[in-house]
Amino acid sequence: MVLWVFGYGSLIWNAGFEYEERVVGFIKGYTRVFNQASTDHRGTPEYPGRTVTLEPQEGERTTGCAFKISGYEAEQLVLSYLAIREFEYDVQAFVDFYTEESPNKPAITGVLVYIGSPDMLKNPYYLGPAPLGDMANQIATASGPAGPNFEYLFRLEKSLYAIGCVDEYIIELANEVRKVIEEYEQWQLKDFKKGNLAKIYEKSFDDRTLLQNCVGIAS
Repeated sequence: MVLWVFGYGSLIWNAGFEYEERVVGFIKGYTRVFNQASTDHRGTPEYPGRTVTLEPQEGERTTGCAFKISGYEAEQLVLSYLAIREFEYDVQAFVDFYTEESPNKPAITGVLVYIGSPDMLKNPYYLGPAPLGDMANQIATASGPAGPNFEYLFRLEKSLYAIGCVDEYIIELANEVRKVIEEYEQWQLKDFKKGNLAKIYEKSFDDRTLLQNCVGIAS
C-alpha cells in the first residue's frame, strides 16, 4: 500500500513523520489562504493565530510537497499522527498532483490533503478573510505552544521560496506583518530608553509575548 500526503503549509518544512519520498509540485483548482484558526499550535482558544487552508478557485494552483508513505503499518501511523496534528481541519480530500515536468497530466493521483472548509457548522476553526492590516496584526501578536504565529508565516514564505514558489499573497502578508513587528520594536525601544518599563509590563500577555520574541526582553 502507498499513501501520498500533500503539504501546503507547515508540512513543507516540518512533516513530522517518516516518508520515503518528497516531491515538489502543485494541485489545481485551489488557492492558499490564511483563513484557518490555530488554537493549539500558533495561538490559543482566547486569542487564535492564523494558519493556511485551501479554498476552491478555478484556474488557480497551489504549490507544495507530496510525501510518499509505503506499507500498512507506516500508513496507519502517519494517519494517526495527522489526525491529531490536523484536527482543526474538517475535510480530507483526495486530489491530483502535478509537477512542472508534467503540468497537464497528473504525476500522482489520489493524494490526501487536509482542508479547513468555510462551513462554520462543520469547521468552527474557520476565521474567514479579513483586511490585510487586521490579519497582519493578529499574526504579529498571536502565539501558542509551537511559538509565535509570525514565525509560522515567515517559515512558510522561506520554504515556498526554497521550492521555487513565488506566492504573492504570502509575500504581501509577510511584509505587512514585518511592518507591524517593526512598529512594536520601535515602541518598545522608545519606552526602554525613556525608562518607562512599567508600560511594557502593563501591556497584555499577547503584547508582552510579541515583544519578548522580537527583542528578547523577559517579562
